[in-house]
Amino acid sequence: MNLPEPFLARMQQMLGEEFDDFLRTYEEPRQFGLRVNTLKISAEAFVKLAPFHLRPIPWTENGFYYEKEDDPARHPLYFAGLYYLQEPSAMTPAAVLPVEPGERMLDLCAAPGGKATELAAKLGGRGLLVANDVSASRAKALLKNLEIFGVGNSFVTNAAPHRLAEQFPEFFDRILVDAPCSGEGMFRKDIANARAWSPDKVHACAKLQREIAAQAVRMLRPGGLLLYSTCTFSPEENEGTVAWLLTHCPELELTEIPPQPGFVPGCADYLRLSGETDDHSVKEEIAQALTRCVRIFPHRMGGEGHFLALLRKKEQLPLLAEADNLDARICGEQRPGAVPERVHPSGRKRRERENQSALFTGNGNMRETARSGPARMTRDEEKALREFMRDVTIEWTPEQIEIYNGQVYHVPYPLQVRGGIPFLRNGLYLGEVRRGRFEPSQAFAMALDGNSYASVVDLPQEDERVRRYLRGETIEADDLCPSRGNGWQLVCVSGYPLGWGKLVNGTLKNKYHSGWRLKDG
Repeated sequence: MNLPEPFLARMQQMLGEEFDDFLRTYEEPRQFGLRVNTLKISAEAFVKLAPFHLRPIPWTENGFYYEKEDDPARHPLYFAGLYYLQEPSAMTPAAVLPVEPGERMLDLCAAPGGKATELAAKLGGRGLLVANDVSASRAKALLKNLEIFGVGNSFVTNAAPHRLAEQFPEFFDRILVDAPCSGEGMFRKDIANARAWSPDKVHACAKLQREIAAQAVRMLRPGGLLLYSTCTFSPEENEGTVAWLLTHCPELELTEIPPQPGFVPGCADYLRLSGETDDHSVKEEIAQALTRCVRIFPHRMGGEGHFLALLRKKEQLPLLAEADNLDARICGEQRPGAVPERVHPSGRKRRERENQSALFTGNGNMRETARSGPARMTRDEEKALREFMRDVTIEWTPEQIEIYNGQVYHVPYPLQVRGGIPFLRNGLYLGEVRRGRFEPSQAFAMALDGNSYASVVDLPQEDERVRRYLRGETIEADDLCPSRGNGWQLVCVSGYPLGWGKLVNGTLKNKYHSGWRLKDG
């Protein structure tokens, strides 16, 4: 591999006698990994179910190496959302960040969703996950991955970090900042990163990382934890950025990350070797604290390069923003003259007076409510929704079901925000009531399990009809003995939902999401 000379010179300074071992990794095949979705299946059950050559990844309980010939990206279990394909060392940040169900989480640079999906799994369907990416197109991929995983308690945004900080000051219990970086740790995985690398790119990334991280600190509650990570070796982007944070945010302290074989401590000497102390005056106590950071080198561990730092906000002190930017509040409190906006689950905002909703009690009964006026539902629409929900065995809290212009959402964590931030989804999109019928969504299917709907078409993973279904084709299903012979069916593979179908006299009409379909070739 033709690696940039300035990069190699710096790595030789950093690694010394280990440099040759490091270089040899570029001649070795890369490692492939998948992470099990524990929202749907345990790691132990997955090992028994999946036909892959799996070896445990030591630093995460639900991560596994697989062989390239396994081709898990085209297996039906992938479409069922049972796992996420992720580079092994990239699993580390979400694995080491302590998360408890019910907490408020922020993944600030979340697309395409590798870390956000794991954080959602650790929340266990409770609390709130705000998953953000500044790019609208990348945020769409993020939303899809969260929906495939069956995540229903997310708020998916594509806002600039400072806009989020205005809405969520000191709001989150845990924040993950997997920052945009120069990508040095992924040169072996993607040679395009090596071709695009330059010292100027390193400097630009470090500047951007500090801007992003400073906004993250504004959103972290006192006592909360912030996990900063990159996939680069650059000291300026790693220890340099952490030292900058500790210097400018005295309320932060570095905490220990549980050790794993192959973890290498961070080091202020890396900054000195790179000549970066001219721009970063590193105090002795900060230099000592940097040893609590973690570096992952490919010659030490079975993965690519990564960097981790876990910081705690120890007390409430003035931050890097102006004081008048810190008075923004979430859930109903706003500046004088501002009109509160309730977040529309689909990504469209409506003034409070325009909101209509109908609430489902969990046993098929509906009660209408209006925040400012009657709900606009016909009796036929109400009847259609009630009848469908009677076949769903899971229960919803009544206040968590909302209907807007026929679109039905489950919103477990309602939000009111001041002054719009762009977003794609709040909660879980269940489906649409139209022409007196309820049409369930793909996301709704993925949030269920094989026992949550009254009638199921369950296909073995080896059945050729699975791939035909995933391609959007009509299939014959009269031999599969669903609970009812006609009507809506939850289509599963080995007991895990793939999507919806409508059975008519033994023939299953395909309702699999057209944008998710398997493309052969």
